[in-house]
Amino acid sequence: MKIITIYGILAICLVTTAKINAQGCVAIRHFSCSVGNQLENNLLSEGSFQMGLNYRYFKSFRHFRGTEEEPDRVTNNTEVVNHAHAWDLSLNYAISNRWYAGITIPTVINTRSSLYEHGREERNTTFSRGLGDIRLGVGYWLFDPVDHLNGNLAIGVGLKLPTGNYNATDIFYNVGVEGSPEVRPVDQSIQPGDGGFGITFDFQYYQKIADQFFAYAGGFYLLNPRETNGIRTFRETLSPILQNEAIMSVPDQFSLRAGGSYSFSTAFAGSMGVRYEGIPVEDLIGGSDGFRRPGNVLSVDPGISYMTTNFSLNLNVPIAVRRERPQSVTDIETSEATGNFRNGDSAFADYLINVGISYRFPAKATSAIERNTDVDFD
Repeated sequence: MKIITIYGILAICLVTTAKINAQGCVAIRHFSCSVGNQLENNLLSEGSFQMGLNYRYFKSFRHFRGTEEEPDRVTNNTEVVNHAHAWDLSLNYAISNRWYAGITIPTVINTRSSLYEHGREERNTTFSRGLGDIRLGVGYWLFDPVDHLNGNLAIGVGLKLPTGNYNATDIFYNVGVEGSPEVRPVDQSIQPGDGGFGITFDFQYYQKIADQFFAYAGGFYLLNPRETNGIRTFRETLSPILQNEAIMSVPDQFSLRAGGSYSFSTAFAGSMGVRYEGIPVEDLIGGSDGFRRPGNVLSVDPGISYMTTNFSLNLNVPIAVRRERPQSVTDIETSEATGNFRNGDSAFADYLINVGISYRFPAKATSAIERNTDVDFD
């Protein structure tokens, strides 16, 4: 059976590769690697480039301490509800058949509804929007794609720029003098940026298993050497024991994905995989003081894609099956100082929606990759 190019077969293998939209407050903000959201972004012939737009959304509201959910928060209407929307505009260019470079420009719109941030007297909503942290990156296919159409491994490195506002503010009610409203920084989970320069390391892997069926894997790690960004959280006003959480941390982030992709026709493909993503308790480089919500999410990750010639459309909906909010550094410090165990909570989402659209602009001269990917795999 003749199938469309390898770009179509693998269109959703790594869609939303390593997006750390980790479901909810556990993730400070939406994040993705710097070289695009689809594997085919980086399977380009020399001189070709690809533009893409990816939209992501989640609603976090289920509270966890450790791996235990606190369902009474929803029952008692005390849960924190985040609605997070993000758009990533990406541009990827093939320097050669093996080297590629990319830039990702994110924008976000976020809302956060809570009781505890507004004097615990009434539920109010804070809001943020704007440019996020721009990412630049380069990558390299370890094997020549012309000769290794059925499997390859790429590694990449990138730079995260602190272009997003990390001191976005809004009105908080019942917290000022005699219960007056007061302008304060919004919670770090809805801040557009984190205030730090970061370094990303990523990889992408695919391997043909059988006709029309490929295995895939991918992931990234964001190193954020800056310890804190100087922005006040006002958490110390909630309780004296939260004094060590008065300033926002600038944490690392990570994500891993793996699974399989199957081509149903020359235009449609489906995938099923798993994702593991989150924020670590401690950073690999630099200090880990300040307030953060460490945590991780394990999800099943179904997806579907459509592709014709140079156009592709992808949909992935990761569904959380395990959520964990471990003790943070400040939790451990408080536990040791007071003699009482403390483990803060975080709100997580049930699922995440990722929709990606992209268009590839081939180089004028047809390359060996483009010629070879139009042949049968039989």
